[in-house]
Amino acid sequence: MTRRLVLSYVLVTALILVLLEVPLAIFFQQRELDRLTVDAERDATVLATIYEDTLERGLTVDSTPADEYAVRTTVRVVVVDEAGFSIVDTGARVDRNFSTRPEIAEALTGNRSVGIRRSETLDTELLYIAVPVASGGTVHGALRLTVDTDEVTARIWKFWIGLMAIAAIILIVMAGVGWIIARSLTRPVRRLQLAADRFSHGDLNPTETDTRAPPELAALETALNEMARRLDGLIGRQRAFVADASHQLRTPLTALRLRLENLQSVAAEGTMDNQLNSAMNSTIDDELSRAIRETERLGSLVGALLQLATAEESADLAATDLREIAHDRVDIWTATADLSNVSLRLVAPSSAVVVLAVPGGLEQVLDNLLDNAIEAAPPDTSVTVSVRSDGSHGQISIADLGAGLGDDDKRRATDRFWRADDGKPGTGLGLSIAQSIVDACHGTLSLTDNAPTGLVARLVIPLAAVSV
Repeated sequence: MTRRLVLSYVLVTALILVLLEVPLAIFFQQRELDRLTVDAERDATVLATIYEDTLERGLTVDSTPADEYAVRTTVRVVVVDEAGFSIVDTGARVDRNFSTRPEIAEALTGNRSVGIRRSETLDTELLYIAVPVASGGTVHGALRLTVDTDEVTARIWKFWIGLMAIAAIILIVMAGVGWIIARSLTRPVRRLQLAADRFSHGDLNPTETDTRAPPELAALETALNEMARRLDGLIGRQRAFVADASHQLRTPLTALRLRLENLQSVAAEGTMDNQLNSAMNSTIDDELSRAIRETERLGSLVGALLQLATAEESADLAATDLREIAHDRVDIWTATADLSNVSLRLVAPSSAVVVLAVPGGLEQVLDNLLDNAIEAAPPDTSVTVSVRSDGSHGQISIADLGAGLGDDDKRRATDRFWRADDGKPGTGLGLSIAQSIVDACHGTLSLTDNAPTGLVARLVIPLAAVSV
């Protein structure tokens, strides 16, 4: 990823340099050639003026001005008469026929001729300027300057090399800067990749937060750490669940096995002595009753475990009215409370208390809490169910006047398979299931002492209007 980022920086920079430097170099090249051409044209015009009177009067031509100019500028000067024969030539003998040269022929017609051609003899590019030598509209001859462009070409190439050197330096600098920037971006990405690789191999320890990472990658790292913590907690709970379930299932299974072995033993004894049939039938009935009870206990335990596993699964939350749920649960449990000579009392506001909760979950929680409260309440007492809202959370409190729980028991009450009295029937999973449902609703479940005696189970759930 770092290489791709650096390459992209360099390519973008190279494209910008090409778009800027190539037009600049072409402009410089054209400007240098234009300046050379203009200077040569001016000099040719001046020299043609010098030889104008001489050619018009047919006098002997003095080559001194042309020679001096050639020595000063290294430019070859050729002057021809109206027939195209040279009468001045600073680079060769005179009286040569130049009428076949296109630029001379053009100048003898009264027109200027400018161009560049390659000289194979000199192995260089030559700029030529041919101008007519005329007066009063009559052409008496022509003058041609031939300029070696090596010096201009050298300046142009030097300019090109300078631009390429600048471009190379800029590309190197951009590659270095791009590498630093790319490393600063990819370093947290590599950290995340290593963390994800550790997570995939079972190491769920969160990574240390990189304070130098960009905000988006820092947020992603925080989310990954949170995921790792939650996953580690989930795996830990699942392991504890399996261990606790194995431990709790072992007891009824062992008891069931013993009952069945006893039946097998009694049946074997009955085959040897038919006089014991009556006693054997009585024993078999007793053992079968116990085996059935153990089977029922086992079924109840398995059902509770399944219910707990279902409660720990994430579910979508829906708007739920606490007042309506409390009213329905009180109506349903009133008959059970009456059998225990316990009265149920509901205290609720006149308006709805709408919270976000797992559909059907709060009903299950209240069923469990009401069952425990009615069982703990002494006869001729009441269990009070209170519903209220504090503006941000909805609350349901279930208060009884029973014996209550000690501080250590209140802390352990939501642990799996915990029971205050092992002699009473039950699986010890009721409050664990309730706690899992409340956690899924982003709420809290607490147990506190009631005054003057008893226990208060308080359920707090965020209101729908302020929940996210």
